Amino acid sequence: MEKRKYPSVKSDLYNGYVEVPAVIRKASGILINGKRFKAFMFTTDIALIMNNDADAIMAVYPFTPHPAILEAITSVSTIPVLAGIAGGKTQGVRSANMALFAEAHGCKAVVVNAPTPIATIEKINEVIDIPIILTVVSEYTSIDKRLKAGVDIINVSGAGRTSTIVRELREKYPDLPIIATGGPTEESILETIEAGANAITYTPPSNGELFSRKMMDYREKEKDRYEDD
Repeated sequence: MEKRKYPSVKSDLYNGYVEVPAVIRKASGILINGKRFKAFMFTTDIALIMNNDADAIMAVYPFTPHPAILEAITSVSTIPVLAGIAGGKTQGVRSANMALFAEAHGCKAVVVNAPTPIATIEKINEVIDIPIILTVVSEYTSIDKRLKAGVDIINVSGAGRTSTIVRELREKYPDLPIIATGGPTEESILETIEAGANAITYTPPSNGELFSRKMMDYREKEKDRYEDD
């Protein structure tokens, strides 16, 4: 079937949003409760969360998960949120409570980091109905026990070995939903997709980088205006 063209509409003020690399759309996507996801924006920056074209936000951060942070993110996001709720230090009942809080605030899934104990995953699975995503950082992470405990989706974040880990997981688990970091280039993203990733997490430029680009543009316009005068 011939691929149909579709119209595009952009408002005057919203046309500066952060776009995910187009190559991500080559991924198959993951269907979560009826909605298809291919591109996840990895950020907790409120301004970036409000100005992007990703399918969802991957809200994971290197601090103890807190309801106030989650509430702030979900209150401004116009797209679904996947919320980080457990890891090396945040475990047990607190993680289960965070998971329930995330579900109550409309999150599409919760994310647990690699060190999360099996018992914590089981507690989380007992109290929520949304999927549990496990972040895998190396090929040495035990997958089978965590899948049995309630993990539904794997999120691979293995730096330079990401595509290799994805390929190994895909060979062992043909039907497992896999999200993965795509890396800095379209080539590395495509490599990860071809290795077997169903969806990609994209890390956008920082607020500082984006502001720097805008300031350069402003300076050029000021220069042109000065020369015209």
